[in-house]
Amino acid sequence: MSVRVQREDFDIGTEVKRLTAGRTDIGAVVTFTGTVRGDDGLASMALEHYPGMTEDELARVEAEATARWPLLASLIVHRVGTLAPGDNIVLVVTASLHRQAAFEAAEFLMDYLKTRAPFWKRELTTDGTERWVEPRESDDRAAVRWK
Repeated sequence: MSVRVQREDFDIGTEVKRLTAGRTDIGAVVTFTGTVRGDDGLASMALEHYPGMTEDELARVEAEATARWPLLASLIVHRVGTLAPGDNIVLVVTASLHRQAAFEAAEFLMDYLKTRAPFWKRELTTDGTERWVEPRESDDRAAVRWK
């Protein structure tokens, strides 16, 4: 189980290989990659966090996922800093013996990351407008199922 918060980009294939190397007990690997959308005139997105606190909180929710589902391995990589449309923001990888646990755990982790993770996102538009990003109602509704 692993959590990283970083400025650098990540390579999905490399991360999956690293997580599953030498493992023959894994029957399912689910990955989710979030990228910066370039819609609504978005020029860039700045992501901020509190170092230490954010990693601890992500590790806590990853441990919760492991307690809820029989995960054999998992990974959360979340980027911070200024990102452009098309850039990777987040990678969630879950691995288990069977696919249902891997899919459900990945959904649980992403719903948490979209609604409660301690990141602050600010968008800058092509016309110079800045706005803070709040969770969408649809994200909040999705997260309710895990309570």
